[in-house]
Amino acid sequence: MNQYTLAGCGAILLWSSNVALIRHVTELLGPLGGAAAIYSIAALCLVLFVGAPKLSDFPRRYLIVGGVLFVVYELCLSLSLAWANTRTQAIEMGVINYLWPCLTVFFSVLITRQKVSLWLYPALMIAFLGVVWTVGGKQGVSWQHLVANIHSNPLSYTLAFSGAIIWAIYCNLTRMSAQGKNGITWFFIATAITLWIGFALSDAPALSASWSDVGYVLLAGAAMGGGYGLWNLGILKGNLVFLATLSYFIPILSTFLSAILLSTELTLTFWQGVAMVTLGSLASWWLTRAPTSHNTPSTAKSH
Repeated sequence: MNQYTLAGCGAILLWSSNVALIRHVTELLGPLGGAAAIYSIAALCLVLFVGAPKLSDFPRRYLIVGGVLFVVYELCLSLSLAWANTRTQAIEMGVINYLWPCLTVFFSVLITRQKVSLWLYPALMIAFLGVVWTVGGKQGVSWQHLVANIHSNPLSYTLAFSGAIIWAIYCNLTRMSAQGKNGITWFFIATAITLWIGFALSDAPALSASWSDVGYVLLAGAAMGGGYGLWNLGILKGNLVFLATLSYFIPILSTFLSAILLSTELTLTFWQGVAMVTLGSLASWWLTRAPTSHNTPSTAKSH
């Protein structure tokens, strides 16, 4: 395994910590202020390590439409985590977010009218059933518990699911219109600015942070921005098929790290649901990949 593949593995590890770190920082600094601080640090990391290409170098459609989709997705993700009623519910939001890989495959098939194996559709159903299994109750799927859980915080659940759909659309748009360009730095800057504007217009109290709070913000921002930087190195010169396959196990690793970092005990049923989401997403990608292609989720994130 060469150093670039290791860099890609490092990106996956950093991304897997995002759910826990975003939740922790927003508990300390508030939903908008905490998220704004994280994305500001992440944007700074990207400027330093990835750079900020000239805006005139980007296809206009990708820059405008892709940028809007990216910002809206990041808002959906961060705020769904911040506004979750409990830490366990925040981890649920992370699992729902990881529906985006199978949704990306599904939308791609619809757009390109690609002929695919009929096994794709059971694979997609397994991923969605995994979310239902995770949210549906401690003893397996209980529709009463599922409805009650969603009803307890419809905003967070709506944001999380909407984010998964938006990121899947963004991935397909990027593949079709980015022309090999990567506007991630500018998109992060736009996200940070949007969050700061939202914070300024809200009635949230002024930010007040201890040195330990600042440390968590720096760690969260570095994990998010550093993940993208390392991923770029990985997909340029690393083992693409290995990294692509490994990236589909982020839901399991993310849930594991979240449970540890947020000191949250998860049930066996929860883990079963996470495994189903992972298996369904991995199978969806595997069934639709080109035999000689080195497809990777280059737009992956992994939040």
